Order: sequence, then C-alpha cells, then structure tokens
Amino acid sequence: MKNWITQGISIFLGFTFWGAGMVKLYAGHQFIGWIGPPWLVERLQKYDLGLYAEFIAVCQITIGFMLLSTRYKLLGGIMLVPMILNILMVTVSMHWQGTPYVLTVLLMMDLYLLWQYRDFFWPLVNEGENGSKLRLRKKRSGQGHLCWLAGWALQLFSVPVSFQNLWLAFSLAALGVILAVLSFRVDLILLGKTERQSLN
Repeated sequence: MKNWITQGISIFLGFTFWGAGMVKLYAGHQFIGWIGPPWLVERLQKYDLGLYAEFIAVCQITIGFMLLSTRYKLLGGIMLVPMILNILMVTVSMHWQGTPYVLTVLLMMDLYLLWQYRDFFWPLVNEGENGSKLRLRKKRSGQGHLCWLAGWALQLFSVPVSFQNLWLAFSLAALGVILAVLSFRVDLILLGKTERQSLN
C-alpha cells in the first residue's frame, strides 16, 4: 500500500511540474497543466530575464519527467526541494494569494516522498559512511537509462516542433512518456537475460 502511495505522489508531483514547464515553452502555451503562470517567460523578458525563465521551465520539465516516469524518484525529489522553495519565495514576495499554500502542500508531499528513501541520506551526511544497510531496490540497466533519456529528449524536442505542428509536438511528448515507462521493461528483459546466462 505504501509503495502505491509513493508511486502516486511521484506521478502527481511529476505531472504538476512537467506540465508547468512544458506549458511555459509550448506555442501559445497550449499544453496540459494546472499550475502556472504560463506567461512567465514573456513577463520576465521585459527585464532581460527571458533566458532565465526558459532555464526554469527546462528544469521543471526535467525534474517533473523524472518523477512522472517514477524512474528517478529520489533524484527528482531532491532536486524538487530547491525548485519549490524558490518558487515559494517568489510567490510570497509578490503577495500572491493562495499559491504559497498550494506550494507548501506540494513541498510536504515531496518531503514525504524523500522520507521513503531516508536510508540513502546517511551516506551523504556522513560522506560515505553508512550506519545502516541500504534497502535493496530493483536493478537498472544502462539500456534502460538510455531509453528514459530518449524519452526526456523527445520532451525538449517537442517544444520547437509545437511552433510548426502542435499535434505532432503532442505526439512526440506522449511518445517520450511511453519510452520512459518502457525503460522499466527494458530493465526486466535485459537483466533477466543476464541472469539466465549466468545460470547456464
């Protein structure tokens, strides 16, 4: 049950920030998502900060995609903490109503996600020394990582395509998500094959 909750939180946070990044960069801001603002790039261009806003959007896409695909929940969850805190400070300083509360809830969800991986943090705190054994997770393959990377690359590639053909861009983004999910299948096939070969 706890694993399903962790997976659900990862997918929800991933969808939230992946969509928030994509909608900022897509043509006409025509992408799915429920938090914004989608016009951030245009607004910050007035202050010569358009490139910074695009950088933030790409970071949101990357972190969100890590969590949405659930392949890199730990890394994505760690990277999401400073992302949320920075956005929270901006919304508080600009006196946005309601948004700080939403971000606080998202931060609490992310901290819960990170708590499930707390055994990984002792080696970081102790700089290599691990007081307790790490819980075993499923093995990953290099080809699975490459499959996920191809899916992430399609997300970024779909952005300029959206200015030419919106439906093609949507298709590329969807294909990227499918590839990221299939990366787990690649792991199962390749690692299972390796184990069978070692037994022979």
